[in-house]
Amino acid sequence: MTGEKTEYGLIGFPLDHSWSANWFNEKFIREGDLNKSYHLFQLQDISEFPGLIASHPELRGLNVTIPYKEKVIPFLDELDSTAGSIGAVNTILIERAGGKIHTRGFNTDAPGFLQSLSGLDLPGQALILGTGGASKAVAWALTRLNIRFACVSRQKRGKDILSYQELTPDIISRYPFIVNTTPAGMYPEVDTCPSIPYHLLTGNHFLYDLVYNPGETLFIKQGKSMNAMTMNGLQMLFNQAELSWKIFLSNG
Repeated sequence: MTGEKTEYGLIGFPLDHSWSANWFNEKFIREGDLNKSYHLFQLQDISEFPGLIASHPELRGLNVTIPYKEKVIPFLDELDSTAGSIGAVNTILIERAGGKIHTRGFNTDAPGFLQSLSGLDLPGQALILGTGGASKAVAWALTRLNIRFACVSRQKRGKDILSYQELTPDIISRYPFIVNTTPAGMYPEVDTCPSIPYHLLTGNHFLYDLVYNPGETLFIKQGKSMNAMTMNGLQMLFNQAELSWKIFLSNG
């Protein structure tokens, strides 16, 4: 057992799906550091964020999930360059010294997603389902892989943001890499999935779902039924958690 008592956690709403607390707390046990703990902080509104920081003086780091990856930014003192360029935060370092609190935002989703694709032969064009914080992280990663992409939203917003109604056979054929960044299909709403024309999928398609609970979402099942290659978000989860932990360790 080493170090002073410190606390970490996850903010979002809802958090019933999250495995983060188990992952981190098991890591602390493996490393023999029982002074560290990780908790789920379900905030019904991001306005509760300052109160959370103030009321938990041992809190040194937070992860951020839906729907606060963008909404939390105005509450932070600083962003690192990656989070700033993406416009979304999923990791927060909380520094306390001399009675002052300094919060710094990072994004480990983007490099975590990028790492999960290592060694794969990827199509050159992608559709990103969703336009939130996770979508921005995926876009950052795809740009670094020189993969062209278009985002898909429930409503059309500009030439690079299509509506689901615009997913014609031609578009589905030209964009064989499809990444779901929405919470559709996430536990407990396991009977839902993004509204894409699954009957147009082929064995040339690759469906990647950032959702990891359940491990096989309806989105993944639909892809498999059309012989598409599929991948869930579990490896990305592990990758971004490890990167987050390195950031937390930089604060002792």
